[in-house]
Amino acid sequence: MPDYKRTLVTSALPYANGPLHVGHIAGAYLPADIYVRYCRLKKRDVVFICGSDENGVPIMLRARFEGVNPQEIVDRYHAMIEESFARLGMSFDYYGRTSSAVHRETSRSFFRKLNDKKQFITKSEDQLYDPEAGFFLADRFIFGECPNCNYEKAYGDQCEKCGSSLSPADLINPRSSITNAKPVLKKTTHWYLPLEKIQPDLENWINQQSHWRPNVLGQVKSWLDAGLHDRAVTRDLPWGVSVPEEIAEAAGVEAAGKVLYVWFDAPIGYISATKEWAQQQGDPQLWKKYWQDKDSRLIHFIGKDNIVFHCLIFPAMLMKHGDYVLPENVPANEFLNLEGQKLSTSRNYAVWLHEYLEKFEPDSLRYALCSNMPETKDADFSWSEFQARHNNELADILGNFVNRTFTFIEKYFDGTLPPKGQLDALDGELVARISAAGENIGRAIDSFQFKEASRHFMDLARFANKYFNDKAPWKSRKENISVCATALHLCVEMTYALGVLMQPVLPFTAGKIRKILALDERQMDDWEKAAEFPLAAGHRFGQVEIIFAKIEDEKIRTEIERLQQTTNAETSKAEREQDSQITIDEFAQIQLKVAEIVAAEPLKETKKLLKLQVQLGDEKRQVIAGIAGFYAPADLIGKQVVVVSNLKPAKLRGDISEGMILAATDADGQLSIISPDKKIKPGSAVK
Repeated sequence: MPDYKRTLVTSALPYANGPLHVGHIAGAYLPADIYVRYCRLKKRDVVFICGSDENGVPIMLRARFEGVNPQEIVDRYHAMIEESFARLGMSFDYYGRTSSAVHRETSRSFFRKLNDKKQFITKSEDQLYDPEAGFFLADRFIFGECPNCNYEKAYGDQCEKCGSSLSPADLINPRSSITNAKPVLKKTTHWYLPLEKIQPDLENWINQQSHWRPNVLGQVKSWLDAGLHDRAVTRDLPWGVSVPEEIAEAAGVEAAGKVLYVWFDAPIGYISATKEWAQQQGDPQLWKKYWQDKDSRLIHFIGKDNIVFHCLIFPAMLMKHGDYVLPENVPANEFLNLEGQKLSTSRNYAVWLHEYLEKFEPDSLRYALCSNMPETKDADFSWSEFQARHNNELADILGNFVNRTFTFIEKYFDGTLPPKGQLDALDGELVARISAAGENIGRAIDSFQFKEASRHFMDLARFANKYFNDKAPWKSRKENISVCATALHLCVEMTYALGVLMQPVLPFTAGKIRKILALDERQMDDWEKAAEFPLAAGHRFGQVEIIFAKIEDEKIRTEIERLQQTTNAETSKAEREQDSQITIDEFAQIQLKVAEIVAAEPLKETKKLLKLQVQLGDEKRQVIAGIAGFYAPADLIGKQVVVVSNLKPAKLRGDISEGMILAATDADGQLSIISPDKKIKPGSAVK
């Protein structure tokens, strides 16, 4: 490892619009935590920074879906994410949030500096605008048919079915996900980072990073080979970090509704969170040592979907600002699949972290993910493999060795450390393995090879278990008590070494080991002293406990069945849709007519229903519709809708409904009333 005075480690900021799942943990958080815990044990100066990403379109989408303010969404999920991280043992020095005042000012200051140095260009161009919602549509607020696979609900930036990268102009029949209206083009002005101009500097820097992972360099170089293009750094949105007013005014642009694009302000969140950490330490300028001193090492832990931002765009921002160190490494992981399929939050096909922690131990997941981490290619999480890792390795190897050692000592040596006598060849091999283990495991962690580190560790525990068997203290106790005592003494030395070396991956288990050994944290907090056993014969141990109980088949079967139910539900839905086909004659029985809403009010004692009065030509009817969560009554007056006019009247909450309004609901739960694309005479038939 290069010689640096200090290291700043960051993990990608999770979006505060939903809970975490195991794919998130395997990608950006667990590898960073393992590395940081190791660095602390090596007595390195290291700071670990993360925080919630609380700006951007996903936050607004969920807020609109739930009918609440975006701040309520980020407050809720920030707390949930922070708690889940803590319960899993993520040892952040500071966990911030991008809705904080410090972050807003840091981002605006960064933008000002680049603007003052004339690093931006401005462009005025036509962009899609929702005439009903009254604002410009970010890429994720637009959906339509994918031009590549014809998926009908592709977003304006990506098709989630075929994975194609898109722009809103690529979509066939684009619609607003806010109102379902057809977007119109409207002129707007934005600031851009001219990446094409910066590309030579980026290429020169990237060419010096031969120590980076091949999957990271491969993706970065493919972007460079294709040629970088100007990238917008602002957006027209009502939620986010506002563009400095004086800069907007100088450009002749209305400042209201102009915010920093989330990809621009989110990585600045690392800087603002470090500032807040420094304030917490009582030294507000301390953050500069980690971000602006050439002897500081910056490492970003991310997933593969963030490679371009952390390896090209954020470095370009840092370069052009001029005051910051650039990333020394970006050990991005590939994706984690689940039972052979892609994780999907929208389909609820995931292992949610907060739910996992209600049922299983955190260290079991940490070990399972570390042992199968998607370091250079996609990996797969399966419940059966998780159970096997826990039962066959953590319980049967590591746990079994510790339990047998201290149970035997408790029974035959009164719970105290036996004396160590003359060593034989097998004893010497155990001592040699303990001496070499720290370097072997540490070398792997320093190289970001976490799977290899876990393998070295478990091999050490496996040898310890074999040593106990080969030494057979139940025999030597009767034949040669000195040999028995020596073997058990060495088993305790091995337990101590395992307790130190397991801490990056198994911090909670290490705490259990400390209690059994009757040691405090300071006596097991030095990686270099893992082979320097601190206890003398006669030391009394704490109470023996089973550190890993077996996970029963039934618990795993329940989790597998839940995922299968999700998959089966989707299959059944597809089958039902196929079976529900009707003939043209059957469809002809449904009478659809255009109606105009002339009055609207909430239905008493319900939050979901609106009572509407609609005009169908010469006839006026009353219709009860479950659209209160998506439309305000005042906004509906004069709106034209399509009504099923020959539906049998029904009583809802004491009021008569004489028809049904047609509406569509997308995958995100957004409901939009179906309306003619231009005014038409009420009562006209829809065919």
